[in-house]
Amino acid sequence: MAQAPESTGTPAAPQPALKREIGLLDLTFFYVISGLSLRWIATASASGPSSILVWIFACVGFFLPLAASVLELSSRYPQEGGLYVWAKVSFGDFAGFLSAWTYAMSNLPYFPAILYFAAGSSLFLGGAHGSPSALGDESAYFLLFTVVALGGITLLNMRGVRAGKGLNNAGAIANLLPVLLLIVLGLVSWRRAGSATDFTGPALLPHADIKNAIFWSTIFFAFGGVESASFMGGEIKNTRRTVPRALVFAGILITLGYILGTIAMLIAMPSQEISGLGGFMTAIAQMCHNLGVSWLVAAIALLVMIGCLGAAGAYLASCSRLPFVAGIDHYLPAAFARIHPRWNTPYIAVFVYGFAGMLFAVIAQIATTVKGAYDVLVSMSIITYFIPYLYLFAAMIAVQAQPAGPNVIRVPGGKRVAIPLAVLGLLTTSLTICLSVLPSDDEPNKPLAVAKIIGMTILVLVAGWVIYARGKRKQLRSPNAQPAFADRASIPENIPE
Repeated sequence: MAQAPESTGTPAAPQPALKREIGLLDLTFFYVISGLSLRWIATASASGPSSILVWIFACVGFFLPLAASVLELSSRYPQEGGLYVWAKVSFGDFAGFLSAWTYAMSNLPYFPAILYFAAGSSLFLGGAHGSPSALGDESAYFLLFTVVALGGITLLNMRGVRAGKGLNNAGAIANLLPVLLLIVLGLVSWRRAGSATDFTGPALLPHADIKNAIFWSTIFFAFGGVESASFMGGEIKNTRRTVPRALVFAGILITLGYILGTIAMLIAMPSQEISGLGGFMTAIAQMCHNLGVSWLVAAIALLVMIGCLGAAGAYLASCSRLPFVAGIDHYLPAAFARIHPRWNTPYIAVFVYGFAGMLFAVIAQIATTVKGAYDVLVSMSIITYFIPYLYLFAAMIAVQAQPAGPNVIRVPGGKRVAIPLAVLGLLTTSLTICLSVLPSDDEPNKPLAVAKIIGMTILVLVAGWVIYARGKRKQLRSPNAQPAFADRASIPENIPE
């Protein structure tokens, strides 16, 4: 911790500080809303019953190592910044900055992607047959919905963690209820008409082709997110105790939600009739119509829309803390490190990050269709999104050589279990990065598609290096611009719990 300035005889004015507002229930809901997305249930169902085994493999090969790593790393370094701090103390300044930069940049496409899904679901608010199809392919509608929704979410999170977590909690509940209803409707459909999908042995085995390989990378993408709450470590009550318990509770809900939700959807509809963009609500509408409960469609559509808004709010709140800590370390302008005197939030970082998400939505929508924009947004985010996980799992391995304090919660079995889990996470993450480069079967120009994905990734990395190098030069020229996280003990000051 930096030393307090010498006294000048005049009491220093109290500085605005972050507040610890996130409790166990809040954090559990945060993990659920950031880790369980209904659109991935539709995406998995569209690939057929083999997706069930892929879900299980992704859970064991990626989610379990990720949850274990987050548990231990957040206990060792519970301060604000999460992954930024973990990579920095393990591998140096550049690793910390690059992990934060790629994570923050990769989530900019997430906002329009999840809000496009919300906009598509909102078309079902009129009921099973009330969907205004004229808007279904209207780019202006999807763009307007995204910009207005993200603008409102940004303002809400600027006003405080308490206001923002209200949306997150409502979104988590709104996410879980449609999954529960989907499971119930699937069971009723099975009892009345049997299954629309054959769940025999051959159908359950994944096929090794390009289409399925791309799908596997998408499924791994779905299980990411639980690391994001640790970016707000300085705003979690009793971080070392709260994070492990919330991870266990939420991990069970997320895993069961994905697997049972996919099974239920495939019972109700054949995979050929399900799509990624509107597949969840399409399946719900069809199930409700077949069972004579079409009145449920509008209510479920509203829940889905609230869930998407909550997910966007959770990622905005957490990811905006990355430019905040980068501002503290002077890699970004000092304004990013400002905390609002009344709201106790890094309001500049939140505003700029939210505005960047809106700008990205506008740029991505230019001269393309709604479906095309949706697919591009998802594919562009996968490679850069997974680069930080390489740092996360590598940091988990690196910290095993360091002694753990008495308050640190470690993975059961110590480093004999932690290192193999982290290695497994590294391998699956590397495989996912390779698979995400492969273009889909229906891509008309496969070399161009690959070049775009790789080119965008390189552009993001080069831009990050330029910003980092500029910040380093500033630190060398000014003794007052040294990193605040220069050692493992340095954390931003917070209001006591």
